[in-house]
Amino acid sequence: MKAVKMIIHAITLDPDSNSPILILKEEQGDRTLPIWIGLLEATAIATEMEKLQFARPMTHDLAINLLNAAGVKLQKIVVTELKDNTYYAEISIEADGRTVTVDSRPSDAVALALRAGADIFVSEEVLKSAMPVANEPTIMSGERKEKDQDKWNKILEELDPNAFKYKM
Repeated sequence: MKAVKMIIHAITLDPDSNSPILILKEEQGDRTLPIWIGLLEATAIATEMEKLQFARPMTHDLAINLLNAAGVKLQKIVVTELKDNTYYAEISIEADGRTVTVDSRPSDAVALALRAGADIFVSEEVLKSAMPVANEPTIMSGERKEKDQDKWNKILEELDPNAFKYKM
């Protein structure tokens, strides 16, 4: 499978639904891939992009800590497929000279890749079949981007780590 290296271009909000959109962009090109994700996953990605630290590890931080403690290296993630309007991804990990791939949601894979410093790829087939966002230029325009950044800043500022504690 041919895959294209991507970078995280932005996390923005869908103007119609206010759902977070992760926008991946070709590292050496102009193609983008918008992926609608959940608020918690968007927060996990945004907090790592902003290098926000919490007193206790969040779920994706814990996962990376576990991999590191076990001597497992997260090599890369690949958004592999688009099926029934759902994206699929794989995480490639290496341990003891053996590479294993694990199924994942793209948003979780990206959150982990950010923390591990791993590369992000999207299969060429997914890029070809992805539906372009009709209003992407509007989403990425300066004024819209500033409004979205203000919304994300507000969400991140009001984020209470205690709200994520597991209660029995």
